[in-house]
Amino acid sequence: MKPVLSRAQMRAFDAYATSECRVPSLVLMENAGRGAADVLVRELCGGDASGVSVAVVCGTGNNGGDGLVVARRLAIRGAKPVAVVVGDLSKASADTRVHLGAWRGIGGGVREVSTGASLSVLADALGTAEVVVDALFGTGLDRPIDGLFADVVRAVNAARATRFALDLPSGLDADTGATLGVAVEASSTATFAHSKLGLMTPNGARLCGRVHVVDIGVPASLTAHLGNVAQQVELADVAAWQRARAPGAYKTSAGHVVVVGGSPGKIGAPQLVARGALRAGAGVVTIATGPAAAASIEARVLEVMTARIDPSRAAASLDEALKQKQAVAVGPGLGLGDDARAVVDHLLATWSGPIVVDADALTMNAGRPGVFKQAKKAILTPHPGEMGRLLGRTVAEVEADRYRAAHDLAAATGAVVVLKGAHTIVASPDSRVAVSPVSCPALATAGAGDVLSGIVAAMACTLAPFEAACAGVMLHALAGEAWSAAHGGADRGMLASEIADTLTTLRLR
Repeated sequence: MKPVLSRAQMRAFDAYATSECRVPSLVLMENAGRGAADVLVRELCGGDASGVSVAVVCGTGNNGGDGLVVARRLAIRGAKPVAVVVGDLSKASADTRVHLGAWRGIGGGVREVSTGASLSVLADALGTAEVVVDALFGTGLDRPIDGLFADVVRAVNAARATRFALDLPSGLDADTGATLGVAVEASSTATFAHSKLGLMTPNGARLCGRVHVVDIGVPASLTAHLGNVAQQVELADVAAWQRARAPGAYKTSAGHVVVVGGSPGKIGAPQLVARGALRAGAGVVTIATGPAAAASIEARVLEVMTARIDPSRAAASLDEALKQKQAVAVGPGLGLGDDARAVVDHLLATWSGPIVVDADALTMNAGRPGVFKQAKKAILTPHPGEMGRLLGRTVAEVEADRYRAAHDLAAATGAVVVLKGAHTIVASPDSRVAVSPVSCPALATAGAGDVLSGIVAAMACTLAPFEAACAGVMLHALAGEAWSAAHGGADRGMLASEIADTLTTLRLR
């Protein structure tokens, strides 16, 4: 997994690089700007920057210095960059002043925009630009943007030029992904050394576009001395977890998953869970449900077995269905009545294996996160609404700091928590946090969460809960990306069953 850093950790990383590794901060800034310029030319100019008009909009802090390096590097490559500095140049950081001098030294001009001045200078630069570089704030911003800078951000967003952000779009909180007043809406972002927490959130994905991590000239492994808040799941992690089956493998040795869910009118959800589990590698899946739902499901499935939960002896009939099984997924389509609650309560109190809890099994315990502490190996998979109900928060409060919400629920439940959404987060009660590198809008389709529950349950047959959750989240995301790529980059139209079926096309090695 790759480290994902907070604002404070990135500062510590830079400080360690300069103090302990003795790499001057000017060199770090030069490397960052050069790497960003390389990304810009490759991604936005087709590899040739000759004659491309670029407006580089800089603040007076170090992000502005990065921007001045980008301007100089673009000029060397034949582009036509214009540097616009917003703020009081006399208060520029020391490193920014050095690179300002270097920019001027090669003949570059600077257009200044200060408080109370007209924005006409900025408007002129933006009006002729094909690309605008956002170098206003970077990771250092920790308060809402207002006044002059808010006007500048709005002008940048209104420009017809393609927007390219340095480190992260100005106005995006580096830790939470919240918008600090206003924020630049970039099509691409070059972030330095490591990805940042705020980039890997739904709002971050909306604002940053495609993210490129740029080397700044020191080993990424330096984070071993500093720690990190989260880690990004990688394809190599999933490949390592997905061990090859032994030649003599048989269906039950591959894992038997029981899906506890379904009720009259809600029989699709457990079938999607089952499909996800089978496509993810479970050898056998049984859907345990009430008699009426079981009869309907039996008329529709071929590869899945069914077991009836007798309402008059729910605990005993459920225990019979669970004998010699490896994992359980409970909740999808189960309903919220007394019979459903009795089933969930019994499972949480008695089942000692891994249990994936989703949908109705989460909703029926709104405001009661402590109930999950009795489960031995629980994996909760809430969307933001379910997360909010469990924690007594609004969806907006959950989305304002997804990492905090996931951490809080893991601590309150003693369970691994999967907070679904763009860049899904996996949090463990032992404080480990992982985040998916994927933000795939095609996954916004009914039943996608049911398929995820099945995939995670299949993984839990052979992996510990945290690793099972990480592997399931990554496989689900990769399937969404693969489907989108196979359909011309489509961001909609995928069926949940297609997520499951696309799992078989993935190449992990």
